[in-house]
Amino acid sequence: MQGPLEGIKVLDLTRVLAGPFCCMLMGDMGAEVVKVERTGRGDDVRDLEPQVGGESLYYLVLNRNKLGITLNFRHPRGASLLKELVRHTDVLVENFRAGTMEKMGCGYETLKEINPRLIMVSISGFGQDGPLSEFACYDVVAQAMSGIMDMTGQADGPPTMAGTFVIDYSTALYAVIGVLGALRARERTGIGQQVDVALLDTAVSFLITAIPEFLLFGKKMTRIGNRDRYTAPANLFQAKDGRWVYLASGNDSLFPQLLRAMGQEDVLKDLRFGTLEARMAHIEESEEILAKWTATKTADEIVAVVRGAGLPCAKVASIDEVVVNPQVRHRGMVVEVEHPTAGKVPMQGLNIHFSHTPKQIRRPPPRLGQHNEEVYGRWLGLAPGDVARLKAEGVI
Repeated sequence: MQGPLEGIKVLDLTRVLAGPFCCMLMGDMGAEVVKVERTGRGDDVRDLEPQVGGESLYYLVLNRNKLGITLNFRHPRGASLLKELVRHTDVLVENFRAGTMEKMGCGYETLKEINPRLIMVSISGFGQDGPLSEFACYDVVAQAMSGIMDMTGQADGPPTMAGTFVIDYSTALYAVIGVLGALRARERTGIGQQVDVALLDTAVSFLITAIPEFLLFGKKMTRIGNRDRYTAPANLFQAKDGRWVYLASGNDSLFPQLLRAMGQEDVLKDLRFGTLEARMAHIEESEEILAKWTATKTADEIVAVVRGAGLPCAKVASIDEVVVNPQVRHRGMVVEVEHPTAGKVPMQGLNIHFSHTPKQIRRPPPRLGQHNEEVYGRWLGLAPGDVARLKAEGVI
């Protein structure tokens, strides 16, 4: 069956993480995504380690479901070809520094004259305007500037980055949401628009209650380790076998249920633990009750007891456990994609499930310029000989 974005043509001018991930997600939903790379080297991420079969794993896991072409934007004919491609494009995604597309003569104001229905997505560190718009930014820079890093880690330890590129990937998600909104608006108006998303904006959007807490009450949210900020007890606890288990039983409904599962319901008779307000005032003592209990059981035993009582909990898993987790496997979140040079490459699966328009992996990540003849021929009507000449001239 066709994917939900079947018939949408996407021109992917992006490189590295956020942009390619954004375009891959649209490809996963059925859009025809053409990845446009510079001649010779291609996407910067192609050089990153680790590699398999001469291909970077980063490139492989961010670029499935795409056709791949090369194009030298700085060649006059290359810039002209880009504009010709834009005539046939629904969504163009770029993640250069703000102003770069304008310097190339391909800013939104120019491209919308060529194709008024074009939706142009601009992904950047700081946005297309503002005092920092022209500067470079990376995921961890956004984590640092937004306050997220100051909020992450142990209370007596240094600020800590997240364990994955959460801002890059989330900015990609916002970009896709923006595309979907712009496509819906285009259905009503017939006109496209520019979608502007930025890493710092994404990071700040995750602060949620930290913003009003400070501006209204002067309270600065900072590091508290793995504790929940508003309920207790809810934290990591160590088991008898040395493993860690997260128990979330902070509200006045869950805590009594957990105590019953532990066989310690009498604890509720102590006024220090009978209500959430009291437990927050005696948070160390609340956690000590759970810590003493978990120290007598293995992590698996704890999970069996707590989950058996219908309560949320989890053993902290390492990656070797994640990739064989029955639920992860059942949901198809680890898949293999056959690549012509890298072989079978395991990667993350498709995490949005549609009942009637399913996502699917139709193509492996493309080799550099792999689909030049197909795309330039089908989109622009160029013959194979024309494509060969463009390559000889350094245009593609």
